[in-house]
Amino acid sequence: MHCADLPFAEDAFLERLQRWTTCESPTWDGLAIDRMLDIAARDLVLAGASVERIAGRMGFGGAVRGRFPHPKAAEPGLLVLAHLDTVHPVGTLGTLPWRRDGDRCEGPGILDMKAGACLAVQAMEELAAAGIATPLPVTILFTGDEEVGTPSTRDLIEAEARRHRFVLVPEPARLNGDLVTGRYAIARFVVTTTGRPSHAGARLAEGRSAIRAMADRIIAIEEMTTEDCTFSVGVVRGGQWVNCVATTCVAEVLSMAKRQEDLDRGVAAMLAMAGSRNGVSFDVTRGVTRPVWEPKAGTLAMVATVQRLASEMGLTIGHGSAGGGSDGNFTGALGIPTLDGLGAVGDGLHRLDEHIAIAATLQRGRLLAGLLATLM
Repeated sequence: MHCADLPFAEDAFLERLQRWTTCESPTWDGLAIDRMLDIAARDLVLAGASVERIAGRMGFGGAVRGRFPHPKAAEPGLLVLAHLDTVHPVGTLGTLPWRRDGDRCEGPGILDMKAGACLAVQAMEELAAAGIATPLPVTILFTGDEEVGTPSTRDLIEAEARRHRFVLVPEPARLNGDLVTGRYAIARFVVTTTGRPSHAGARLAEGRSAIRAMADRIIAIEEMTTEDCTFSVGVVRGGQWVNCVATTCVAEVLSMAKRQEDLDRGVAAMLAMAGSRNGVSFDVTRGVTRPVWEPKAGTLAMVATVQRLASEMGLTIGHGSAGGGSDGNFTGALGIPTLDGLGAVGDGLHRLDEHIAIAATLQRGRLLAGLLATLM
């Protein structure tokens, strides 16, 4: 059977996807992540994998590794890498419920990236049902901290990737359906202003507001954005009493660049902002970083394989680098042939209208199965 002819049953896919999507799993909720991993682990076992649970650390949930039986199990094979955490807090189902409307299906985290993770499991099930053996052993690794930069599982991902020949990442396809063959470099920062408190009603002038100083710094940080390196402030926390001039304010900053040298200059500019002004100190702490990933020959060879499989299905698929990080940054930067953007087709990433296109997503599943059955 040709992989284009795999049934990739819609009902089975949507039944699993509904269970996974309605198990809300925001990154910062370790218990919620572990509930989601319980579901994924059970589905991996039913799909024929030998499953290991890996305990979480740093306050995050754990990970699940599923290894499928193979006569060459001791040799380097294929690693499918996916995250099951989302940016949506528990309770988002109240405003973004699981809902199907024709070819469109909505839910929190459905596109980024529970649909892609479901495709990976179903691809192995479909191949087994059709009697199609993969030339290489397949491992699926599900993690739960990607949305905050993978601080607790990067070492696990890199160690696992080094034991494999190829890495496949079923993150969402680009809007035009293209594959992702590179990703920009990313750095995160925590910045803190520390002022001087005073009574905001009786002695306002005696205080030095950390919030006001942070407001000025936010403008300065975001104005450093250029075509080569961007800066955005996504989180701000400050103050405790409305009648007290704020002593501290904390902000979180994301910087992204197409080239590592551009990010390095951005990092230097951020760190150089530390100091004091008008009685308020400004501290900058560098957080987690994703290295730039640029495609090499092994990745481009995989693209050619996907494009051949796609043409047999009447599809045309391109590829390119993308903004927004993924765990493919780490494996690609290690020089391991990595192909990203193999997952669902849809729109609304991180929004309250996040959705997939069902028929196009099932076609991606057939492509993923074809790739698993072809790479060697």
